[in-house]
Amino acid sequence: MPADLAVIGLGHLGLPLAQAAVGVGIHTVGYDTDPRLFAELSAGRTPVEGSLSASDIRRMVSGGFRPTADPAELGRVRTAAICAPTPLGPDRTLDLGAVTDAARALAARLRPHTTVLVESAVPPGTTENVVRPLLEEGSGLRAGRDFHLAHSPGRLDPGNRVHVYGNTPKVIGGLTPACTESAAAFYGRLTDKVVRARGPREAEMTKVLETNFRHVNIALVNEMAVLCHDLGVDLWDVIRCAETKPFGFEPFRPGPGVGGHGVPVDPGHFPYHSRTPGHPLRMVSLAKEINDRMPSYVIQRCATLLNEHGKSVRGARVLLLGVTYKPDLADQESSPAREIATRLMDMGAQIGYHDPLVLDWRVRDLPVARADSLYEAAAGADLTVLLQHHRTYDLQGLAVKAQLLLDTRGATPAGAAHRL
Repeated sequence: MPADLAVIGLGHLGLPLAQAAVGVGIHTVGYDTDPRLFAELSAGRTPVEGSLSASDIRRMVSGGFRPTADPAELGRVRTAAICAPTPLGPDRTLDLGAVTDAARALAARLRPHTTVLVESAVPPGTTENVVRPLLEEGSGLRAGRDFHLAHSPGRLDPGNRVHVYGNTPKVIGGLTPACTESAAAFYGRLTDKVVRARGPREAEMTKVLETNFRHVNIALVNEMAVLCHDLGVDLWDVIRCAETKPFGFEPFRPGPGVGGHGVPVDPGHFPYHSRTPGHPLRMVSLAKEINDRMPSYVIQRCATLLNEHGKSVRGARVLLLGVTYKPDLADQESSPAREIATRLMDMGAQIGYHDPLVLDWRVRDLPVARADSLYEAAAGADLTVLLQHHRTYDLQGLAVKAQLLLDTRGATPAGAAHRL
């Protein structure tokens, strides 16, 4: 049976979109060229950590979702959504290779009147300057006249049970007003509210602003954490007090680094440079520099704590708790845990870890010993470092059992551990 929707790229963006579409009765096909991913989905298993559960995938399949590696399926739909990943490349620019591959695969089979949506995180101008020409050259059709083209940035918070796909407003910017309305008609079936941007660039820049807002504010509290430690001030109490202000303040909390799929986007690395001379967003560059320093600061605190208790990092048994980027989620994307473990290993420490959601963890392609008994491991370690606070952790009990406990998340009761 022909599908109504093709989701191209079945990762952390594509799978939730497919789930939402299937949930409202839209016949959906999921296209991806990754054979491992395709095999996992076909078997009813989740291929992406921290995205959907295996039971979610099975419900999608039973609801009519069809994963496929056959590009011919792309020519039989009314709506196609490009959800390809855009990881950071070696030069710190977003790698658009998967997006351009997706556009070419779709272009060869694009039919008139199809609505094409781009959800991938891309620099402003990509939908118009990269995706549009690929679609037009490969299909012989014209965007805005023969088919609709719009950008709608992904807006997901994995693990959030309050703000889900259906009640999170969807931003849409079409190439033409008709493109915007066509996209709005589609997303209006999936979400309670659709927000119309002036065009694709405004929609693309919305994602840049949202992501950079998070990173800049985390950088601020990370700097405050270092300053407060030096001054002997309890930052966590400061935040508790500050967040009682009913206006003009939003609480952010420090940590050992910043993880997740949303990377800070520096306009200095855009393929389309602005007309403004100099660096247009210096604060973003500085925020990234600050956040990137946090793993080193954690190592410094580890070394200082061990030294204060007559021990050296070399030969010390260090237990890392929580290696994912977010609490109660298995996703390890950009988690600072791997860098912290690597640096401790370089200094001669013996590393072990515990995470209820990660049964196998590797650093430099070498397996890291996983603690079977958490309390026994904490009691036997010279230093225990809480990197991620999963709900299953009894931090009061851990504080009693651990010889030394460094809490990088401010989750332990006051006075029970050394806080970041």
